[in-house]
Amino acid sequence: MTAKSGFLFERRLIEKYIDSTGKCPVSGEELSADDLISIKANKCVKPRPMQATSIPGMLALFQNEWDALMLETYTLKQHLETVRQELSHSLYQHDAACRVIARLTKERDGARQSLTTAQADIGHTAAAASAMEMDEQSAGITEEIVKKMSKTSSGLSKGRKKRVVAPSQATAEQIAKYTNEGSFPLHGASQPGVLCLDISKKDESQIVTGGVDGTAVVFNRGSGQITSTLSGHSKKVTDVLFHPTEDLIITASADNTARVWALQGKDYSTAVQLKCHSAEVSAATLHPTGDYLVTGSMDSTWGFWDIHTGALLLQKAAAGQAGYSSAQFHPDGLILATGTADAKVRIWDIKQQENVHTFEGHSGQVNCIAFSENGYYMASAADDNTIKLWDLRKLSNFKSIDAPAVAAVSFDFGGQYLASAAGTGMTVYNAKTWDVVKTFEDAHASQVTDVKWGANAKFLASTSMDRSLKFFA
Repeated sequence: MTAKSGFLFERRLIEKYIDSTGKCPVSGEELSADDLISIKANKCVKPRPMQATSIPGMLALFQNEWDALMLETYTLKQHLETVRQELSHSLYQHDAACRVIARLTKERDGARQSLTTAQADIGHTAAAASAMEMDEQSAGITEEIVKKMSKTSSGLSKGRKKRVVAPSQATAEQIAKYTNEGSFPLHGASQPGVLCLDISKKDESQIVTGGVDGTAVVFNRGSGQITSTLSGHSKKVTDVLFHPTEDLIITASADNTARVWALQGKDYSTAVQLKCHSAEVSAATLHPTGDYLVTGSMDSTWGFWDIHTGALLLQKAAAGQAGYSSAQFHPDGLILATGTADAKVRIWDIKQQENVHTFEGHSGQVNCIAFSENGYYMASAADDNTIKLWDLRKLSNFKSIDAPAVAAVSFDFGGQYLASAAGTGMTVYNAKTWDVVKTFEDAHASQVTDVKWGANAKFLASTSMDRSLKFFA
């Protein structure tokens, strides 16, 4: 080996080449005999085995190695099959265990629901018994209740006159740029459809929806998760309401009942079950005092309830008229508007419990009623594919808007905009000029059933028969 380049050569040959040229035959560098380094190697070579000294022996050696490889492969395949069988058995046991757990969970939920229903029935029975023991002078809407409602109405009316539009109120230009910011499938897929929704005034991230599956679902907009499921109704939930100041939710159902749900820990449970109707309870509206509730039913009656005791204070029947399909308290709380299946909107004086005016003009069932926050205007949506705007001071219809398959209308709290749910889309109108601000075409894959505004019109929430809750902002 040369010390300069590190190349290996046979000493006899490289010495002759250096004598003749004086250079490295590979690199061409100057090289002398002193630059060579001797390398000593072991001259003992391991002899070949006897089997490899001939071609037949080598073939026999290869055959033995091949047989050993095949035997090992066969053993590995047997082990793999055994492991597969053990895994299959484990998966079967896991599936069986999951089925048992699901069945037990369903039985547990059924038992809880039965217990909740029984407790509500006991509470309702106790309330009814207590009501029967009351003095006849305290039955119905008493003078004390009327004074309380009048005081609330006076305070709200004065505050409304002084209120100005919030600086953070969304402008028409901002609403015109609203897009879908989230879609969330809710309620059971076996009975698809979300029928109604409400947004909490205490925490606008809390949304409650009612579905065809007979449950109400509390959804957190911030986390995008369901926080509570209210099970108890045996038929579809037709209306839902958040209490503005207390941790209560009100639901109305086609099972002829309404319920008041109270938050206990992280879940809601039935606090009061309201029973007086003989047909579907189609609407519920909360009085501004927060203490009284009106339920409207297709049995042609509406009931006035104390939500904390579950006492029925008044059940008003209107002979010879169709059932109530919608109901809404005026923002001041002294009048009640009810929509009927025979296309009429009736205005009731709550203090006198009398029908003081009837608006006629629709030709189909009135599906929804909404009051503007200033208390001067009322909007109604009906199956005749129209939205009608009514002036409560002149008792007249001052505008009609064509809206195919309109199911719901909603004024924002500032009274600046009116949103309507019609067909598979939604439209926002300017409540001053009634110009279209924004149209959400094909917002859902199926009929839009309800629409509500967030605080300061910062977002819109809508539900649909496609089983989804969507937000537009």
